[in-house]
This record gives sequence, structure tokens and C-alpha cells, in this order.
Amino acid sequence: MPPTLHEGNGQALHLESTLQDLPRYSFQIESSHAGWELAQVFEQHPLLPGVILVEQGHFLGMISRQRLLEYLIRPHGSDFFLKESLRVLYSYARCEPLVLLGSTPIIVAAQQALRRSPEFLNEPILVQVGSESFHLLNVHALNIAYWQIRGIETQVRYERTQAQMIQSDKMASLGRLIDGVAHEILDPISFIWGNLSHVTAYSNSLLKLLAAYETQLPNPPSGIVRLREELEADFLCQDLPQTIESIRAGADRLSKLAVSLQNFCHIDDVYPKPADLHELIDGILLLLKSRLTSEIQVIKHYDRLPPVPCYAGQLNQVLMNILSNAVDALINQAVSQQIEQDLTNRQNVAKSTDSISKPTIEITTQIRSISPVNNEKSRWVFISIADNGPGLSPEAQKQILESFSVKKRAAKETSLAASYQIITAKHGGKLYVHSRGTAPEESFTQCEEDICTLAKTTETRSTGTEFEIWLPLA
Repeated sequence: MPPTLHEGNGQALHLESTLQDLPRYSFQIESSHAGWELAQVFEQHPLLPGVILVEQGHFLGMISRQRLLEYLIRPHGSDFFLKESLRVLYSYARCEPLVLLGSTPIIVAAQQALRRSPEFLNEPILVQVGSESFHLLNVHALNIAYWQIRGIETQVRYERTQAQMIQSDKMASLGRLIDGVAHEILDPISFIWGNLSHVTAYSNSLLKLLAAYETQLPNPPSGIVRLREELEADFLCQDLPQTIESIRAGADRLSKLAVSLQNFCHIDDVYPKPADLHELIDGILLLLKSRLTSEIQVIKHYDRLPPVPCYAGQLNQVLMNILSNAVDALINQAVSQQIEQDLTNRQNVAKSTDSISKPTIEITTQIRSISPVNNEKSRWVFISIADNGPGLSPEAQKQILESFSVKKRAAKETSLAASYQIITAKHGGKLYVHSRGTAPEESFTQCEEDICTLAKTTETRSTGTEFEIWLPLA
């Protein structure tokens, strides 16, 4: 059969292109044919990189155009090898070919081709397309495609870096704006706080004076009695301290909210600084208070933690992303339960609420020690944020794993992917995810060096989704 050229798919190359996308030759010949027959075919097809030898239909090996020319230019080589069968030439020119599957990515194939011995670097590559079916791929075509893809990859990285710089600049501008707003809020609050103590002292003095007048003048004139009734003096004496306390509580809440905004929009320094993780978590919960309806309860199990060196602003983003994820998962559940309860009340149907679990977010912090492996830190700060929602669907789990992967992160730049990057790359920590209904061997976690590893759990999870953050202690 004459050589056949397979053009590939004809589409533009991209980061995930495989060997099947490149032009390949299909040409095989029985080893019993003479050498001059192969030389004649090479002369008719100057771009043919080699030939696949078969013996009685079974794969024997490969002879490249370069190897044939090397043996023909030897003394008496053309007289000997052109007359003899290709089996004889193959016994002299035998070499171990590089065989790759057609689904092999071009980047991986080029790296394997470059690892060959120097004398075999120009040998064509055998692309396996069946059990005993092979195509010939010119290594120069592979190298050209490889450098094209590397150029595309460089362009993608450049565009992504530019986008990240623009996003960082936007976030910095937004952080400065919110920090200014929070500062403007704190200024009048400071006046309120500064005057509350005086208002409290003045009101207490006036109430004491009023009580003294009542003691010394048990029978006041009728005009004062009538004015006292109109002003509801007894109610004022009881309500004034409560009003002042309400003002104090509102000012305190507004002050904490403004401080939380300042901390959340904090622009991190070049080096990490010690921070109180509990204070960071409480600040994020305060910012999310408007979304945490009365149907969603938050349970905290705080251990005693030392100040943890971290980039507080970026860690705030991670906590916000994970807690927002948990709230989103529970809001629909809370609304459904509320609607079901309202319908039950309208129909006057007695229904036990014991079996209905209230939407809950459970936050746990601990200090944990593990056996050091590969010079890793042995003491870690453990943060668990778990909910009792419906859990992640298989599609959502796959999307999270792909967003954690270095190869696919550029195409799937999600909030959780950014969180993974902050925890692992910026803080040297670990981010694990466990979801409802996943078996122990299916529970999934972070990706290290482009390989998705599995987080082994002791038992199948029955409720919700849990995010685990591990931060090393200095």
C-alpha cells in the first residue's frame, strides 16, 4: 500500500491538543521486500519520515529515512543493502522506537521525545491508533507544534497575569474606598461613644434629683401632678436607661461592623503578620449577618489558638468564599422548611419537628500535630467549616477538582480556585473538601503538582459539605 497522509483534525492547536491533531503518515511494508523497493518509495515521497516493518501482518519494527541513508552511504552499503531484504537492514539498523498513544498531549509527547538519546532525537515517533496499528509522526512537526503551544501558553499566562494585576488594582482601590467609608462611620461613632458616658451620668443625676423632689414633696401642686401625668414620668424613669443602653448596643454593633469592613479590605503587606483567626471568622460572620437568617444557626467550637502568621486580607477572602458557599447551600433549605411549616400551620396538621434538622453551619478550630513528612511542619492550625445542607452534586465536585488543577485553573478561575491558591501557594497550607454521600475512596481534596490526590475519610459523610483549612504554625 502506498503511504497515506493523515492531516489530523485541521483545527487550531490549543493547550490540550494531542498527537491525533498532527499530520501523520501511515505506511507499512513486509520485511521480505528488497531494500531498493523502500528506497524507491522514499524517493517518490520526500516527506515520508520512515516505514513500519511487518512480518506476516504482525508489527516488527521501524526503519527511518535517516537510518536507511546512514547505511547506504557506507562503503559498499548501497550494493549490499539495496539487494538484500529489509529484514537484513533492520538487523543492522534496529533501534527501540518511541511509541505513544494518539491521545497523548503534544506537550507530554515532546518532553518524552527530548529525553531520548542524542543519536535518536531525529527518529520519527510511532503513534499507536489501534492494537497493532501505528502511524509515523515526524519529530520536527512535533517540535513545531510544541513551540506553538508553548507560545499560546505564554500568551495565556500573560493575559491572565494582566487580568490579575487589573483585578488586584481594582480590589486595592475598592479596599481603600471601603476603608475610607468605614473611617467616616467610625468618626461619628466615636462622638456617640464619647458622649454616652456623659449622657448616662446626666440622666442618672436627673433621676436622682427627681426622686429627691418626690421624697421631699410628697404632695406637689396640681399643675405639677397634671404635667407629670402628661409626660408619663414613671414610664420615662424606667425607659430612659433602656434607651441609653440600646444606643450603646447600636453604636457598639456599628463600630464592630466598620472595623470588620476595614479588616476585610485590609491590603496585606509583603510579609505575613500574626493574626487572631477567631477575630477574623467573627468579623466575616458579622458581615454576613444580613444573609444569616434566623433559620440558619451558627455553632462555634473554638479552641485556644495562638496568633497565626498569615496574610489577613487574603485569608478573609477565603473565609468569606467558604462561608458564603455554606450560606448559599442552606438558604434554599431554610426557605423550604419555612414554607412547609407555614402550610402545616394553615392546615392545622400536627407534625413533629424533631425529625427536621435546622440549617446549621458548624465552625471548629483546633491545634493539631501530625507526623512530619518530607520536612513538613508538624503543628498545624485546623479550621473546619461544615454545613448540614444537601451536599455537592457530582458535577459541582468535578468543577471544584478541575478548578484546583493547575492545568485547568486558568479556564475555571472561580472563588474556590482563588481560595485554594491563597491557602496552598501563599500560606503553604492545605485545603480539603468533603461532601455528602461520597464514599471514603471518593472523598476529594486538593491537587498537588497537577495530580488530584484523595482525602481518605473514616466513614461516608451523611450531611452537607465540609471545608478543612490547614495552616502551618511557625
